[in-house]
Parts: sequence; C-alpha cells; structure tokens
Amino acid sequence: MTLGTGPGGPLEVLVVDDDVRVARVNAAYVGKVAGFRVAGQAHTAAEALAFLEGPQGAHVDLVLLDHYLPDETGLSLVRRLRQLGHHTDIIMVTAARDIATVQAAMRHGALQYLVKPFTFAGLRAKLEGYAALRRALEGDGEAGQDQVDRIFGALGGASAGPAKLPKGHSALTADLVREVLRGAEGPLSAQEVAERSSLSRQTAQRYLKLLERTGRVRLSLKYGETGRPEHRYDWV
Repeated sequence: MTLGTGPGGPLEVLVVDDDVRVARVNAAYVGKVAGFRVAGQAHTAAEALAFLEGPQGAHVDLVLLDHYLPDETGLSLVRRLRQLGHHTDIIMVTAARDIATVQAAMRHGALQYLVKPFTFAGLRAKLEGYAALRRALEGDGEAGQDQVDRIFGALGGASAGPAKLPKGHSALTADLVREVLRGAEGPLSAQEVAERSSLSRQTAQRYLKLLERTGRVRLSLKYGETGRPEHRYDWV
C-alpha cells in the first residue's frame, strides 16, 4: 500500500469509468464529500494513464477505478502504473464481484473495493475512510501499536451505518437519519430529526436508538428548568 504524498488541501481524485454518465455521477458524488475535489475524468485506461503522466497527474491522490475498461482491465492498468513508478492510491469501483478479481485487487494494492451499484453513502464511507487513513499516516518517526491499529483500522472503520440491520429496519431510513445528524450544527432531539427527515417521531426514535447501540450516534441529555431531561443525538 502506497499513500499519495500531496500537500495539504482537498484530496484530488481521478474518476475512471468507461460509461460517461456513470463517471459524471461518481464525480458529482466525490464533489459532495468534504475534503475531496475531482481532478478529472477518464473513460479508458489510455486516457487515465495519459492524465496521470501529464502535469495534472502529479497532484492526483486517489483514483476511483472501474475494472471493465474498453482497452484493458482496471487491474492491468494498476500493474502498469506501478511498473511505471506511479504510486497514486486506488479504490476499485466496479461491477466485477468475482473473488478472483477482488483478491487480485488486494494483491496489487487497491485500498478499497466498492461494488456497483452503490449509493452516495457507500462511496462517501470509502472516501471518508481513505481521508482517515491519510490523517493516521501524517507525521514521521516510529508508530506504537495504538497508532498501527488506527492505521490498519482506518479504512474499515468508516461505514454508512450498521453492517447488518435488525429485522424490520431499512438501510435507506438509517441513511436518512444519518444524513440529518451529519448535516446538523449540533445535537438534535428525536422530534427535530423526525421533522427534518419527514419521518414519524416514533420511527426517528427507533432508528436513533439503533444507531446509538451500534456506536454511530452519541446520546446526551439536555436539562431544562422542570420535567424530564431531553434526549439529544449527534453523529460520532
């Protein structure tokens, strides 16, 4: 695994997909994630290689790479990039889901693997995990075990929500509650979450409790002059 070494500022991303429309959607998703900026788009392996070898390529931190490209596979392109001395980080974004391809991606240094079709929340989780990894690797010197654990856990730690929701719960509803909390300037009550997400208060409360149990949401109490304290929730 080789991490990009660009200076501070937004992380620059090259989006590579043979479908122009898909590339545009993925680029729009990247542009919505804080701390990331789209450096460019490519639709073939040759275009991607030309971009990375051009003047803009030196600033690219991350490539979102499709496997099924018209001139060669994404993994073949990764091998060529490494042979040419390009150490840009790679996240595979592809419909290829066979185990052999996934294993090959790992062996060739892909940091993450996102299977199509995916949601904005799914891609954002991968990007946030990548940003966390970059932060964990900042600085020089030796790393203690705690820091090593943080480095190796950074990519796996970011998730859009609980890995497996209990029966009767919807991943889309969980993502909706997550979006409301992430966009808030401070902790919210269940009623405020319900109003902003157009859910019933009961539904909002149920998902907030679920997210709190899984460690995604932090619960705090707001005490008024009289009566019971109000439960407030914010995203961890």
